[in-house]
Amino acid sequence: MTRLSASAPASMQARDRRASFWLHLALVPLALLFLAPLYLMLIFSSHPETAIFSPNPPLWFGGAFRENFEQLQADTNFLRALANSTAIATLYTVLSMVLTSMAGYAFSKFQFPGRGALFGLILATLTIPTFVTIIPQFILIARDLKISNTYWAVILPTLANTIGIFYMRQAFQSVPDDLLNAARIDGAGETRIFWQIALPIVRPALAALAILLFLASWNDYLWPLIVLTQKDSYTMPVALGTLVGLTRVSWGGIMVGTAIATLPFLALFLALQRHFVAGIAGGAVKD
Repeated sequence: MTRLSASAPASMQARDRRASFWLHLALVPLALLFLAPLYLMLIFSSHPETAIFSPNPPLWFGGAFRENFEQLQADTNFLRALANSTAIATLYTVLSMVLTSMAGYAFSKFQFPGRGALFGLILATLTIPTFVTIIPQFILIARDLKISNTYWAVILPTLANTIGIFYMRQAFQSVPDDLLNAARIDGAGETRIFWQIALPIVRPALAALAILLFLASWNDYLWPLIVLTQKDSYTMPVALGTLVGLTRVSWGGIMVGTAIATLPFLALFLALQRHFVAGIAGGAVKD
């Protein structure tokens, strides 16, 4: 019996290692398939357009990256668009995180009349198609508020993010009520409890939400295209969209701009993926 019990864990470990080996062997081709477009994007960004559309496209780096970037800058003022996107995405992320975390905390920890109905109404907005709200939002921004071609025109309509409110409400469910009540007994106010006790506890979820909000703003194309009509106010996706014309498409410039916009955040995500996964898992708390 002792020999059988001792050999059982060893056989289970060997079986797990074999299963892990075959799983990784199956996932490697899928990973290469996912990385292939990124690799080709980098390769094509360093070659002239004639090489990109040649019968035998290049599979290694060339020497035309600088020329493609200079042409991109001349066509779109790309550095200005990149600065606009960075400022808008950063400001949107910070403000939206503050609003959604405060709303999520209120829905999670406070009892008030109509709480369930109000939260259900907020979630119901997810069923409204984006295209239904574009015209009313444009009228409000352009005609009533008169803030077209500004950062606020892009930021304000989606600042109170419904997904963010729901996600932070779920995250705050993991904060013990006894801890908050103990802080109240010690004389701490609600503002201090929120900023110094509750918010640090859900920091992984907050980090994951920050990544999602930043990327959503960074990649947004349709709404900035509508409210930004001056070239100096374009964001990066809108600036790249102008390279697609009726008679000419600057593929070299598009590849360079896309590479510059993608690689830093891909590297950041790979570096912080453990925190991102932990934050996503931490927000999946059931009532």
